Parts: sequence; structure tokens; C-alpha cells
Amino acid sequence: MQSKFIAATIIGLAAVATVSSAGADKAAPAAAAKPADSDAALIKSAMSAAPAAVGKHATLIAMEAGGQMRTLRKGTNGFTCMPDNPATPGPDPMCMDAAASDWVHAWMTHKPPPAGKVGLMYMLAGGTDASNTDPYAEKPSTENHWINTGPHVMIVGADASFYDAYPKSADPDTKSPYVMWAGTPYQHLMVPIR
Repeated sequence: MQSKFIAATIIGLAAVATVSSAGADKAAPAAAAKPADSDAALIKSAMSAAPAAVGKHATLIAMEAGGQMRTLRKGTNGFTCMPDNPATPGPDPMCMDAAASDWVHAWMTHKPPPAGKVGLMYMLAGGTDASNTDPYAEKPSTENHWINTGPHVMIVGADASFYDAYPKSADPDTKSPYVMWAGTPYQHLMVPIR
């Protein structure tokens, strides 16, 4: 459901970030945007994911109908941001560096994350709710500890010992830093902003 769409969005973001960092000028051909989704609105939403200094120089992309990715603006700082997905219940524009893109690609393809690549992801407008224990949960259940993430940053790909200093509760206090997906290769630190 929404988790599958988010996963497809993140895969697209990771793919475009990889292409962007390799210096390619084109993303996949764009499908027609909905009339309400002007490029100016999409750019504003994408830039809201990260601090202004990061968003200002990031590559901005949008997912179009049919899952096609379109570059809204080429960036220069190695970050790639995308606007809110209107199909999800909460705000979820996101922005990630190249190492985080590699981590996301590993997660989505069920492969081990690359060693020695610590990445940073921003979701300063919030995040669509997700399971805190199951990296592949598609909907809430009594076993998968669905949580409201709120505005946050994520540190991904760190050595396992890094996460030992933070709570790993299945039902964390989301107002302070905690580990999401603890004990899996995709554990990462969630750092709430507000």
C-alpha cells in the first residue's frame, strides 16, 4: 500500500541520486504532472525536507505518474531532495546524501548496506508513519510497532556499535533519539527535530 509507494519513491530517489552524482543530466522521461503540482510548488516542498542551506544547492526530483522520475533542478552539493508524496497520509518530503542513497538502495534490494558509508537523510517536514521493527512492513499490525515519526533526521550506515548508545525499544519515545529497525542490517538512528 502506502509503504510500497514510499519504497518505490525511495528507490527512484536513490537511482536519481546515483545518476546525479555520476554527472548525468537526465532522469527518466517525465509523465504529465497533475495541474496542482506546479514545478514551483514541487520545488518548495522538496526544499522543505532539509535545512535551507542544503535544499538551496540540492538536486530536486519529483516522481511523476507511472513511477517516472523527473529532475526539477540540478544541484551541486551531493544531496538529492524530493517533494511530499500526496498519496501518503502525512508530510514526507525527503533529502539524502549519496551515502544514504546507497544505504536505501541496499535496503530496498534486501542486500547488506555498504560498509564504511555513513549517510544522512533529512525529513524536516515529518515522515509517513512506519513500523519501528520491520523494515519491510506494509501496514500496521499488532506485531510491527507502527509509529508516528514526525520531523527528523536519520543517520544510516554507521557501525553497529554506534547504535548501542541509543534506545532500541520496539515502542520508543519519538521525542528523543532512538534506533529504528534495531537488530537488522538496516538499523538507523532517528533524531527528532521538534
